Amino acid sequence: MGGYILATRESSSGQLQSVPALLHRNAVQFANAPAYREKEYGIWQSWTWSQTREEVEALALGFMELDIKEGDFVAIIGRNRPYLYWAMMAAQMCGAVPVPLYQDANAEEMAYVMNHCGARFAVVGDQEQVDKIIDVQDQLPEFERMIYLDDRGMRRYDHAALDQYQALQERGRKARDTHIKELEARQAKLDYDSTGVMLYTSGTTGKPKGVVLSNRNVIETAKSSSEFDKLRQSDDILAYLPMAWVGDFIFSVGQALWTGFCTNCPESEHTMHTDLREIGPTYYFAPPRVFETQLTNVMIRMEDASRFKKWLFDRYMAHARKVGPAILDGKDVSFGDRLKYRMGEAFVYGPLKNTLGFSRVRVGYTAGEAIGPEIFDFYRSLGINLKQLYGQTEATVFITAQPDGEVRSDTVGVTCPGVELRIEESGEVFYRSPGVFVEYYKNPESTADTKDAEGWVATGDAGFIEPDTGHLRIIDRAKDVGQMADGSLFAPKYVENKLKFFPNILEAVVFGNGREECTAFINIDLTAVGNWAERNNIGYASYQELARHPQVMDTIQSHVEETNASVAQDEMLSGCQIHRFVVLHKELDADDGELTRTRKVRRKIIGEKYDDIINALYDGSKSVSTETEVTYEDGRKGSIKATLEVRSAKVVPVETKKMAAE
Repeated sequence: MGGYILATRESSSGQLQSVPALLHRNAVQFANAPAYREKEYGIWQSWTWSQTREEVEALALGFMELDIKEGDFVAIIGRNRPYLYWAMMAAQMCGAVPVPLYQDANAEEMAYVMNHCGARFAVVGDQEQVDKIIDVQDQLPEFERMIYLDDRGMRRYDHAALDQYQALQERGRKARDTHIKELEARQAKLDYDSTGVMLYTSGTTGKPKGVVLSNRNVIETAKSSSEFDKLRQSDDILAYLPMAWVGDFIFSVGQALWTGFCTNCPESEHTMHTDLREIGPTYYFAPPRVFETQLTNVMIRMEDASRFKKWLFDRYMAHARKVGPAILDGKDVSFGDRLKYRMGEAFVYGPLKNTLGFSRVRVGYTAGEAIGPEIFDFYRSLGINLKQLYGQTEATVFITAQPDGEVRSDTVGVTCPGVELRIEESGEVFYRSPGVFVEYYKNPESTADTKDAEGWVATGDAGFIEPDTGHLRIIDRAKDVGQMADGSLFAPKYVENKLKFFPNILEAVVFGNGREECTAFINIDLTAVGNWAERNNIGYASYQELARHPQVMDTIQSHVEETNASVAQDEMLSGCQIHRFVVLHKELDADDGELTRTRKVRRKIIGEKYDDIINALYDGSKSVSTETEVTYEDGRKGSIKATLEVRSAKVVPVETKKMAAE
């Protein structure tokens, strides 16, 4: 509670009650320290905090030239770039509200969000985003102007309602005398209750909702989370996750402004891993899928390594798994084990961390989904301080996090400073904190359903707090937890996460609510399975052809049966073993509506779209012929026809197991 009391006391002094106020403080206090970096044309560009303040103010003055009003909404669309972070701050400086959107969203998805919030302006990265908005402009009655950053391909466009980013900044600088007093007056009016940003949910069960976050939410959360992990002004972070995601906003804007550390933007998604190695961030966040992919790539490279290198890797990694996490947590480890670990650091761990870009990571986090214990322990055994947190957009991210020395793969940590938790009789997790959102925009019904009059928020997740440690354990989404026909518990995500621990499995969807047995859809990981195919001289022309290869099917079946053996160990969830499965003929895709932009499964849509395959899983069919509509990268629609093999998997007879134990 100490951190929360301190935050309240500071806010009452009237200081630092808005994002622009933090920017101004940093421009004075950390004037010549790096604030933002971006790699462009292979060279790192850098801006100090004083330069950043000047860039943001110039754009804000440009917005004033365009007659931006207090309370206007400004859509921000593009990859992670300092200019787009500055656009968010410039909008805030003017008293407007930034609304970052997912850059890979299609035009219709963008139209929904922009129309819902009534965005008057949009700041976009390049021609692709300009084209998307032009395509749906007739659906946006309140939209007026677009500001674009990259002018490649833009010469022949009608610029009546288009402005180039730097040109608008120059207009702002020239009109400084005209607008500066009004701009300063607007900044002075900003306080803790002013809206800092609006972020849209991923829309797992329906249309995305606009989550209104105040300056209080952003600053209090940034402050308490920075203190929790002792973040420093000298830290570096790599900003590569979608700007529309609350995590990126709180890390790359909230915490960056509170601590004054540097936000580094990669040149592109294709150079991200190279840029990660060059920056060597000290503070790093990634969803489990990123860590899983990196580990898969390491294992693929080791398969191709010389016999001696593979022997060295296996020998020292076995030792790292044995003592690495204990050394990281400062526990007692014998001198001999420490010496051997140091040798491993020289031969294996150090070079591997350098290759991954993790040599300097002091605080690392993963969240969003459960991470496999083996994967989690692998990184910690290398000496990387990887931890788990649990959060939501509605909480301004942080609900629980793992303190140093209390890191485990099966929990999401203890309550963050200022956060309270309670578990309802139904098992649903509720919380309240200084980070609790203001409201869902234009949606009082959903606001009331989610947040009660006392500020308690329903997470929609089922879990429990361990009485001896205070750590929170999440079981599944509350709405997805159901019952099998025999009354036993059905928790699909629990099983799906176990399946996704295997490098060959990219995605899994488990069915079984109200039924006698569980079944599953599986997506193979094309990178991992494709590498296996190349090493074994197995040719394939498409994802579909590789997915139905007999050896691939046998491998996936072995993974399913291994998962069943693991699930059977849990007395509460042993009924969730998978009896039959199919390997889908296509990857589940956000463009096809099957996943959200944050890669969460849309169960209802998948259930409706693939009902013929689900029926085959339950009616005893050995195969099923299906035709599926798909969306190509250019937006065109097409279809894929396939005949899928339906396989049965061995399950552990739980009743027999229980009787044997008795």
